[in-house]
Amino acid sequence: MTFASGASADATTSKSELAGLLDAVSVGDRMAFRDLYARTSAKLFGVVLGICKDRTLAEDVMQEAYLRVWRFADGFDVTRASPVTWLATVARNAAIDAVRARGRAGAMFDSARDGDDEDPMMRVADPTEHPAPWDLEALKACLASLETDHRRCVLLAYYEGYSREDLSERFDRPVGTIKTWLFRGLSALKACLGTS
Repeated sequence: MTFASGASADATTSKSELAGLLDAVSVGDRMAFRDLYARTSAKLFGVVLGICKDRTLAEDVMQEAYLRVWRFADGFDVTRASPVTWLATVARNAAIDAVRARGRAGAMFDSARDGDDEDPMMRVADPTEHPAPWDLEALKACLASLETDHRRCVLLAYYEGYSREDLSERFDRPVGTIKTWLFRGLSALKACLGTS
């Protein structure tokens, strides 16, 4: 996959043109998607490569980023951000997700490759050695006290690994709403566990 230096969102591509393309993409217009890609991929590739520091990974991330653009274009709101800012945020988040995923997988691989005979699972803390300041029953009670959507978001995000974009699609809500639900849910849990 190549990213031509001339295919960037430059002065010849206005905000309104990009917003129009995103609007068309949100209803499944493939030609608009191709045009959007042609106009923005070079700029976004620079953003992604700056985070990934690996061209092959950056190319994979670009595919994921544009897949997210295709799936979530209806979440773009011209009153909240410019098209390039929104696209760069989608690409940046995809790159960060990929780097984090690679870091988790790479850490276990590196220790095994370096001749570390210790089972990686042995490095996981034993909860009986260092008991948490709260117990499982308190956590269950605090979770039960959350609003249903906040509770489901927290559990899916932090126990199932769902991204904000995944949650946005699952709950049919904007990513900003999901961020608010997660923040409120975690704040309520912290307050509840601190007083229980």
